[in-house]
This record gives sequence, structure tokens and C-alpha cells, in this order.
Amino acid sequence: MSSVLDRVATSADHTVSYGPAPDQVYDVRLPTGSPCDVTVVIVHGGFWRPATDRQHTGPQAEALADHGFHVIVPEYRRATRGGWPQLSNDLLAALDAVCSNADLPESVILVGHSAGGHLVTWLAAQEHLPLAARIRGVVALAGCIDLHLVHALGLGDGAAKALMGSEPLQEPDAWRRADPAMLGNPPMPVVTLHGSRDQHVPPSVSRSYAAAVPQAQLYVIDGADHFDLIDPQSAAFATVTHTLTSLAGGPAL
Repeated sequence: MSSVLDRVATSADHTVSYGPAPDQVYDVRLPTGSPCDVTVVIVHGGFWRPATDRQHTGPQAEALADHGFHVIVPEYRRATRGGWPQLSNDLLAALDAVCSNADLPESVILVGHSAGGHLVTWLAAQEHLPLAARIRGVVALAGCIDLHLVHALGLGDGAAKALMGSEPLQEPDAWRRADPAMLGNPPMPVVTLHGSRDQHVPPSVSRSYAAAVPQAQLYVIDGADHFDLIDPQSAAFATVTHTLTSLAGGPAL
């Protein structure tokens, strides 16, 4: 099986700008399967660094469009050091633009992989999230959803410190505000899926988040690795699509 990071997917139907910077755009994929009147917003990972962009989400996005979802993949400005305020503002602006797009279904599900899992769970916990009532749920896939633990474990060669531009003890308030595990229960369902064989972001990160956020549902997928959760050719991907179908109003988990 070829790596999902290198696999080529069909092109998005179109791309929309939500700001003046080149990375302030989002791709739109229209449903190729039976439409289910839900918009899925996929936030990509890559430890928040500019080396990874949204292109590797192509197979994932294409597969979800085949399941009937309108699929949105936003890009955002990543940074090698201290990129958090800019990055978080981009995600808020992108979500506001998506929710204001009259051509998309009103109901929204947020999906984030790895660092993208951190971003969607952070979005879910914001008190003034744009049109929060339209968000049916949030799904974190192998997410970096306990930022302090990601830092303590040294994941991504110090990626959390590079994101924040500081150590937690230097700016404790900024780290607390950026850490979904410290922001309490969001006002919508949160599901976190993690592979038992993940060597990039260990399942302990999702377990720590679930312990801190009791509302969240945690499912550890036996035998799955970090990228299986975004790979339509993996067995684990069926759990992802089932989770989304459930949040969209299909059969319950």
C-alpha cells in the first residue's frame, strides 16, 4: 500500500480566499456520493510547521466527498517559531468564511489530524466561535490535543515550543489559552480517535485530553498507526467515516 502522503487525488472543485495572504485559502470538494447536507472541514497536521501543507489531505478529502459530504480543506499560515496568534486567527477567519458561504450546507463537522486535531479541539472550546450552533461535532484524529503533554514528550522535535515561541513556565497564561486540554468541555460533541501503534503522537496524548475533558469520547483503534486515520486504503478509515456519519445524523456509534 502506497503512503497516503505521496498518493495523488483528484483536484478540488475550486479554491476560495478568506484573506489576502497566499495561505489564507480553502479548497472545496463537492459531494460525489449521495449528498448528506453536511459540510466537513478538514484541518491538516504537520506539527504546525510550513513544511507540511494541505496537499496530503487529498485522498482523505476525496474519500469523504465520495461519502456524500461537502468537504472543505483550509490552509493557514504556519510558522517555525511563535506562530500561534497568527495561526489561530487564520483558523477562526477560515471557519467564519466557510460558515458564511451560502453554497455550503449549514451543518458543519470539524475534523483535524495530528496538529490539526489540536486546532479543531481548540476551536471547539472558544466562547465566541463563529456560528457555533451549526457545528454538529468535532473529530480529532491522532490529535496533539494536550499541548502541555506534547511539549513534555518533546514531540515533533520541540514542535509545541516552536508554535508558542516560549516554554510553558515563561508564558503560562498563553499556553493555557492555547491548550484544548485546559479549556473545559466544549458545547458540542467531541470524538477523538487514536491508533494504538501511533509512533508520532502516542495514544497517551488523547487519553490525557479525554481525562481532562470528560465530555469527549475516546476510541483507540487497535493496530492503527498515525497516518492510517487519514488513509482511505486503511481499515481504520472505516471508523472515521462511521464517526462522521454518526455525527451527521446517521447510526450512532
